[in-house]
Amino acid sequence: MPAPLHVYRYGPAGPARVLALHGLTGHGRRWEHLANGFLPDVPVLAPDLIGHGRSSWAAPWNFDANIAALAALLEADGGGPVVVVGHSFGCAVAVQLAERRPDLVAGLVLLDAAVGLDGDWMSQIAAAMLSSPDYPDRAEAREEKSGGSWADVDPELLDADVDEHLITLPNGRFGWRICIPAMVSYWSELARPVAYPRPGTPTVLVRARWTDPPYVTEELIGGLRERLGDALRLVELDCLHMVAQAKPAETAALILELLDH
Repeated sequence: MPAPLHVYRYGPAGPARVLALHGLTGHGRRWEHLANGFLPDVPVLAPDLIGHGRSSWAAPWNFDANIAALAALLEADGGGPVVVVGHSFGCAVAVQLAERRPDLVAGLVLLDAAVGLDGDWMSQIAAAMLSSPDYPDRAEAREEKSGGSWADVDPELLDADVDEHLITLPNGRFGWRICIPAMVSYWSELARPVAYPRPGTPTVLVRARWTDPPYVTEELIGGLRERLGDALRLVELDCLHMVAQAKPAETAALILELLDH
């Protein structure tokens, strides 16, 4: 049986039209501001991926397990194929879903995609996480975000994210509501070869211009362009990595355009 997923639902009742997939170390509620404020008429499913938030933390922690869980979620929802919106690691999951279950995917919106990344880089990130997995207090946890990829996000959204996602650990320190071993496994997954959607799949690839070093590589762009041709649209936005939080209106417009495709 696929692992159970904790799912946030936004918009009107009825089968989902959008499946929103958060990034590594994130959670499904990160889509709340975008969904409620900019896509109020669109039914959206926003799950916590395996090892994140309130979903199952049980192994295995890989693309296979997440694809099985997401396929089960969409099949149970009863609707037709959906537009899958991914952020960062969520983009890697999204393209895997599109490759393996094209019947469930009507199109893709990939926000600063972390797909097919350098293995040495992923090893360094995983090692850094293992060496410093938690914080002495809320202030330091928030500062790490505000001084990094969340620097251009409304501070109120950052505070809401910290309120939702930061927990007190058994050792008295603070950490995100994530399974650390799962995160290490997922950093490795991001070094896997790129999975590509079937030719003709409408796809919007958003590159955040201020992300340094960039996640969206020229190799990824070239591979998608070769695979998808005119079905690929590349969009560049002046923001850091948290595209949906920093540029919600622009993100919503891209999603609505694909829904009307």
